[in-house]
Amino acid sequence: MAEEVILVDAQDNELGLMEKMEAHRKGLLHRAFSVFVLNDNGDLMLQQRAASKYHSGTLWTNTCCSHPRKGETAEEAAHRRLMEEMGFDCEVEKVLEFTYRAELDKGMIEHEYDHLFVGHYSGEPKLNPEEVMDWKWMSIDDLSADIKVNPKHYTEWFKIIWQQFEEYAKSKL
Repeated sequence: MAEEVILVDAQDNELGLMEKMEAHRKGLLHRAFSVFVLNDNGDLMLQQRAASKYHSGTLWTNTCCSHPRKGETAEEAAHRRLMEEMGFDCEVEKVLEFTYRAELDKGMIEHEYDHLFVGHYSGEPKLNPEEVMDWKWMSIDDLSADIKVNPKHYTEWFKIIWQQFEEYAKSKL
């Protein structure tokens, strides 16, 4: 069965469903979520996307991100995908909502109304190799510096979301 995304307007009101790949080829605005998991030291858990992913393979990105399914809240989807991708779950708190658009490789466009969640976990993940090829912890300062020096190592959406997260982190963490 084809995976569908929830098309939304600029206020996150549902407009209908569309097959995920079609929505990404057309660049239509759809609902998404991103999860940033921090450890006890305040370091962020990053994942390196599997090489076989339909876009942005082998690039580093936030702990987890995806799309809610019909009838599923963004928070429910965040918990589902943490388990599916990283093999663990933790409490998450929504800290931001915003819209972004990013041109990707393979003719894909991410145009998303993103719900950003922050969670806390200090254990090791149990990676799903179909989704994730590696992981690491990075401090916020080291990550900010590395994104500036090595932007091609990171997914386009992560660099955009990171700017939003940095603002949040400076005021809250």
